Amino acid sequence: MLGVQLTELLDGMPAGVEEALDLVAGFDDALTHGFARLGEERGTALAALAGSVAATPLGERVREASGKVAAGSVSDEHLAALAGARTALFGAVHDALLARFDTALGRARAPWEEPPEAAAPAAENLLGGCRSWLLELAVTGWRGVDHDLVSAADQTVEALLAEPGLRRLAVLLDGLAAELRASSPVATMERLPVRRWADLWSRALLLARPGGLSGAVPSAETVSGRLLVLGADVHEHGTAVQVQVHGVLEPAGGEPPRLVRTAVTSAKVDTIVGPALWRLLGGHPVLLTALAERRALDVTDLPLLGGGDLVWHDDRARAGEPADPFTTARLLLGGALAPAVPPLERHPVRIAEPVLVEGYTATAGDDGATVTFDLGGGTLAVDVDRLPACGPLTPELVAASSACLGLVRWDGGRWTLQPLAVQATVKRKTVAAHTGDWALGPTDPKVVKAEAKAGDAVAVLRERAGRLLRR
Repeated sequence: MLGVQLTELLDGMPAGVEEALDLVAGFDDALTHGFARLGEERGTALAALAGSVAATPLGERVREASGKVAAGSVSDEHLAALAGARTALFGAVHDALLARFDTALGRARAPWEEPPEAAAPAAENLLGGCRSWLLELAVTGWRGVDHDLVSAADQTVEALLAEPGLRRLAVLLDGLAAELRASSPVATMERLPVRRWADLWSRALLLARPGGLSGAVPSAETVSGRLLVLGADVHEHGTAVQVQVHGVLEPAGGEPPRLVRTAVTSAKVDTIVGPALWRLLGGHPVLLTALAERRALDVTDLPLLGGGDLVWHDDRARAGEPADPFTTARLLLGGALAPAVPPLERHPVRIAEPVLVEGYTATAGDDGATVTFDLGGGTLAVDVDRLPACGPLTPELVAASSACLGLVRWDGGRWTLQPLAVQATVKRKTVAAHTGDWALGPTDPKVVKAEAKAGDAVAVLRERAGRLLRR
């Protein structure tokens, strides 16, 4: 049945999506070359962006901002209006795509409830410093970024990190600055991550506005019950790793099941890769045990944010009885209530909806690096590039599978499926492989042998760090 529903999802794109993305691309092109050098074509792109929100409460402010910027008068207020229009367009695209997904699969979703307004951090001087740096980036354009411009943010970021209420903005700015520093001088780059940098710039500018951080603070409730894991999505960066666990929460008290996520994160260095990543998360043994042994979790008084994210506390959880994720998906996934999406999170790249797909025919490309699922009426691309090296899932297993638990995403103008677990036939036996199977250490003898030969990089680095601290 789900194959038919996904086929409906793949049949075309919601009206207006392509046009909205074209408007965003025009703005991003202007940001790439800098607002100090706007020509007629890029000035027209800003006017088109303003026209797209003319009938909204943003309309007058964005119209004025586009005109002022095109005339060479650039202020952080004008840029905030343009960033707001860009964010609103992406929000509209996100909502159209997610509504299409929910309609195709019959998934119920909770409405968004605006949280009580929180007190804004009293640090206008620091927020003003952020806006000043972001304005310099916009005026200069990505192509003009060099080490001096990037370094201008260092003092502001350091001051932001010292303020607990400003750390969300601090981490965002620090990440953007780090990417720009690694790419400087940007003028020598052949290709730029234009949309990504514009996303980070827009988000930072909106958060740095007076009251911007107060509106970004999510509301939370406290929940208890049984958490049934569907799968783990591993996000790996050169300096950090995050494991985001998708599951179904059966709340205590008999309330309907809810789709939730929880995540644990650790800093790392780029030499720690593969199964060694799990050792960085050793401070969460209950969660890792549930992943490796495919067990349910009994949770008590965990904060649940309005966007469906559980704030993980390992001491408030206990590994319970075995719970097969495929059985959980077959019995509960279809009727679980999906969470609402917070306003600033409404971006197409954020869409990652858990599904169970069965009854398909998997086909591997000639290069062995691409896999597609024929659903009997439509073809769904499988994003095997997202398979993490810290688990047993491989493109070969996905291509041999008959059932797949994964995340439906919208990426590059099309729907894709990111596998989190598969059931496949190997040597005439049905086997299941999950991304979290090696959370307590690899179980493949070949991988265990290779790990032993390479040594424990995490232990070595911790020992060296301890030695330095004792000096």
